[in-house]
Order: sequence, then C-alpha cells, then structure tokens
Amino acid sequence: MAKKREVARIQRGALSADEAEELFSTVDHTGHTDEERARRQRVSRKEHGVSVDIDPLSEEDPSGSEVGKVIARTAVGFVVVFLVLVIVGQVAFGIIRRANTADLAESATVRTVASALSGGVEWGNGFTQFPEDFSVQEADENTGRIEVTVTDTSSENALECFAGSGVQSQAFAVNALLNPKIDTVVYHVNVHMDTEGNPERAALFGFLKPTGDVTSYITYVWTKTQSSNAIQLSLQITGLNDSIQQELRDKITTSFTPVQILSSN
Repeated sequence: MAKKREVARIQRGALSADEAEELFSTVDHTGHTDEERARRQRVSRKEHGVSVDIDPLSEEDPSGSEVGKVIARTAVGFVVVFLVLVIVGQVAFGIIRRANTADLAESATVRTVASALSGGVEWGNGFTQFPEDFSVQEADENTGRIEVTVTDTSSENALECFAGSGVQSQAFAVNALLNPKIDTVVYHVNVHMDTEGNPERAALFGFLKPTGDVTSYITYVWTKTQSSNAIQLSLQITGLNDSIQQELRDKITTSFTPVQILSSN
C-alpha cells in the first residue's frame, strides 16, 4: 500500500507532455537549463579538452523541433540537384551524339558512312542506331552508290529481324539518298543462324555474342529516280530464302489480304 501511495505521489508531480517539451527546449548539450551555468560549463569543458562548444542539434533549436524541416530541405535539395544533373547529361549526350553523327546528305564517303553506321543517324524527330558489327563495301559519290553489310544480333525470329532491319535500312537510305550524288543504297543484313535455322541473339546485354554461323539473311535495295517535278524512292527486298519468305507471309498476311507481299526476285 505504501508503494502504491509513493507511485501516485510521483505521478501527481510528473510533467505533462507540453511541460516536458518546454523544459527540454531550454536544455543544451551540457544538461543545464540556466544559460549562465551552461556557458560556464562549456568554457570549462573546452579548457580541459573534454568537450568542444558544438551542439549536435542547434543553438537556436536545442529541442530538435526543426530537424524534420532540415531533413525535408535536404531531400528536396538532393532531388533538385539530381534532376539538374540528369537534364545536363541528356543535353550533353544529345550534343555529343549530333557532333559525332555524319550527315550523308553532305558527304558520302567510306569514312562518313562508317561514322553513320557507328554513331547512328537522325530519323525524323528521332534517332536510329545500327548493329555494332558492320562493314562498308562501297561509298562513292562518283558512282552514286553505297553498299553496306550489318550483322543483326538483337532479333530472335524472322519477323523481328524483318521489322527492325527494315526501319534501319530506311533511316540509313533516306539519309544517304538526300545527297544529290547518291541514287542507290544497298543494305545487306546478316545473322548468326542456329542449327534449327533461327536467328541467334546476343545475351547478357550484348556482351555474349552468338556463336552460330554468319548467314546472309535479307537485302534492301533503295533507289532514287528524279524527274522535273518529283523524286521517287523505290525499295526492292531480296535475299530471303523460301522458308523465311513463307514464315513472314504467315505472320504478316491474313485471310483478308491474301496477297504475295514478298518475292525472291
């Protein structure tokens, strides 16, 4: 009973939450609420090398009530800096990319064609890249002809290879055919073929190259003809064997459009 009375007495003398907050708001890292005693304590500690006059919170905010605001400001600052770095990086990448991209409309040589295949070309409002394995057979403004070969290692079936290489050949050819001295662009596509006759693709983000035999897969021949009032671009697709042609027909034709859209001629 005496113990219960003692607990009740202590509880009656306990501080409320507001009183406790007010009390601790006046306490600095020396443990004193009296400013003069706290100052003398800090000086004494500093003289004896026991403590330096540094408040881990703040002299203006000893209770730490502003810590949340500080954390919020720090987080916002980090996000702003990160976004600025991302934007600057994107702008710098775009400038570097355009500086290293050859404009075949201005000059079509072996060097500029290789640069275009290596760095990519502008295509409309976008940008088209090409397989990293390529070769240039011809690039001559005197003959008006460009011929290149690329090896596709990103497609896993005939339809993917046909769609991807078609876009790449068009971007490359249009860029080159804008040159008044070029009228023919030949874009060969090779693949690594597995034992079942399917294209092999690179693995591990492109670090592991396919090991199948390199096989000629498809060729796009773009030609330009000009008249007094028009320019016409024509495309001829060749090089597909019968099995690949049949696979593509089955995938991209329907019963409503039973037309032969691919030819080996």
